[in-house]
Amino acid sequence: MAVVYILLCSNGSFYVGSTVNLDLRVKQHLAGIASVHTRKYRPVKLVFFETHLTIDQAFKRERQIKGWSRSKKLALIEGDIEQLIKLSNSNLGPSTC
Repeated sequence: MAVVYILLCSNGSFYVGSTVNLDLRVKQHLAGIASVHTRKYRPVKLVFFETHLTIDQAFKRERQIKGWSRSKKLALIEGDIEQLIKLSNSNLGPSTC
């Protein structure tokens, strides 16, 4: 099982990653050995995760979420599906109908 996760860093930024061992990876972030960003902005807090069947699927989802706005990431973290849909639809541009 693979996982996509979002960490809240001490400066208020989000870090998005993927792994096959979430507990170990969070411990690595907390220890400052997982990424330059989380090492610089420790401590971090796990605020979201979702599971995927393969690491390839998780990595694809990670890349998708990394491209999102902060407000869209917040909607995902908070489980606000209506806001997530609204923010997704607002990026579609003008209607061609």
